[in-house]
Parts: sequence; C-alpha cells; structure tokens
Amino acid sequence: MEALRSSEDMLAKANQLWMMLDDMAESNPESYHQFMQQQLKDAKQHYAPAEPYMCLKTCILEPTEKSLFVNLCRWNQVPAPQSPSDPVPLRAGKMEEVSEKSEFYTVLDIAYNQSVIEKGKDDPSMKDQLIRLSLKYIEEQYNIILSNSYTITKFKLKGSLARMRQSLRREQAPVALSQKTLQKEVTLDQLRNIITKEDSSDLTLLMENTVPSKTCLIEEISTTEQPEELCTPAYEVTIIKDMNEKPLKIELKVELPEVHCVSECDLSVSEDDVLIECPAKYKLHLDLPQSVNEEATTAAFHSQKRVLLITMPVSEKK
Repeated sequence: MEALRSSEDMLAKANQLWMMLDDMAESNPESYHQFMQQQLKDAKQHYAPAEPYMCLKTCILEPTEKSLFVNLCRWNQVPAPQSPSDPVPLRAGKMEEVSEKSEFYTVLDIAYNQSVIEKGKDDPSMKDQLIRLSLKYIEEQYNIILSNSYTITKFKLKGSLARMRQSLRREQAPVALSQKTLQKEVTLDQLRNIITKEDSSDLTLLMENTVPSKTCLIEEISTTEQPEELCTPAYEVTIIKDMNEKPLKIELKVELPEVHCVSECDLSVSEDDVLIECPAKYKLHLDLPQSVNEEATTAAFHSQKRVLLITMPVSEKK
C-alpha cells in the first residue's frame, strides 16, 4: 500500500513538472528552448560512454606470474569526490583473459570521474599516486601481488573500445576492502600534502604512520542486485541520403511501450554504436552502419506513442 502511494506521488510530481514545462513553452518559448538545450547538454555529458585515459602495463607476481594491462578511463557516471578529503569513487570491470588474433593477455578496466583524472594531468606526482592507488585496489580486490613497477604504454587502451565499455557497464556486487588495506588508504587531499613534504619513494611508510585507520581510500560504485535479462525493443534504422546517394544522417526509431517518460532511459551514443538501457525493462545495443557525429546527435521521446527517435548526422571524418 505504501509503495502504491509512493508511486502515485511520483506520478503526480511528474505530471506537475510536465504542466510547468508546457506553460513555459507557451509563455516563454525562448526560455523553454534554452532550458531544454541545457538539460540535453547535461544529460549528454552525464550519459556519455566511458573514454580511455591511459593504459598501464605491470606484472602479476603471485599466484601466477604474468603481464597485466590496466585501462584507466574517464566516465562521468562515476561520481566525483564530494571534497578533497572524501573517498575517491571508482567503477571497475572484471579481470579478463582476452585472446585477440595471435595475442593472449590479461586486462582490467577502471573508471574515475573526469574531475579525478584532470587532477593528475598537469601534476606527474598526483598521476603517479592515482596509478598506485589503482594498483593497490587491484591487489586487494583480487588477492594478488603486483610488481612495484609499471609502465605507461604508448596506446591509451588495450583491447577494443566496445569490450572496455561493456566491462564497465556490468553490474557487480561490491567487495569490502580489508582492515589492513584501510590502514594504508589515503584521499587525494592527503596525498597532495604528503607529496609536497616527502619524496614519493617513502610513501608506503608515510601512509602507514600518518593516515587514520578509518580513512577510506576508494569507494567502488556498483550494485548488489543481480543483472536481469532485459527485452530487446522493436526498432527501425533508416539512413537518410542526399540526391547523390551520399548518407547524411541515421534515424533510429525505438518502440518502448512500457516507458512513460524519457527519464526512465539511459542513452549512450558513440561514433560507431548506440546503447539504450531502461532498467528492468529494455536494453538495445546496436552497431551503426556508418560513423556518426555524436556531438550533433539529438533524441526525442514521444510520450503518447512511447517511441524514442534518435537522429545521428553521419560523420564527415575520412
């Protein structure tokens, strides 16, 4: 009964919001247009897929010695730390054994918020600390021992972009960090103070002696829910061409009869694929027939027909 009342309250608030937007559209079309453009821009930034930042190569020493590639990525669906003294959230995929052509390797993907990545761009010391925190997280999460040395590869990503994004999208149950790890964990703000005072070669000892045992270093963003099998919605792909049969844009029409408003869906568009996810309802992942300009892509949801229309201009890159 309480759940039903809560759903009715949410529906009433949603209807009130739509009425306010309708009034704004009629009374002040320019403000309405600016508001909607800003909302689309913010949503696009938030739901943009993960992008590679750098790739590390290190070595697993125990239990079995082998090379490990770590893809560090930027992804705004991972929250930023609320303050420099707060834990650094991350999302990690599963460690995978990948066979690619004649190569066989082990790879793991880790994503941070863009703001965390930016901190290390102009500060080599901060970049090194973020890398070492990532490697420490991997050791504790997988109960392995890594080499103390690493190299930054010339390529930003090991493996395919699609594999990396799929790995980070997977829902996984969190694994608690051990108390031993907590005694060594530090935040970015504490790292900055340590770096300015001491040489980084003494960092391990400093962390053990100066950081309170309750400090939390990294917060993994995930869910305890088991992934469900989602329906693939009906869809139609149309390529719009000019008089010379040159592709101009791709239109994707998706029927979502169980969706009531656009906020129920997550949309990610990259240069070569589209991902639509409506939690507990639908999932559609399509490879596009042409490369598209993701920056110029637009989407509109027709609430009466329950149809999502995505318009993607074909990229002019050669």
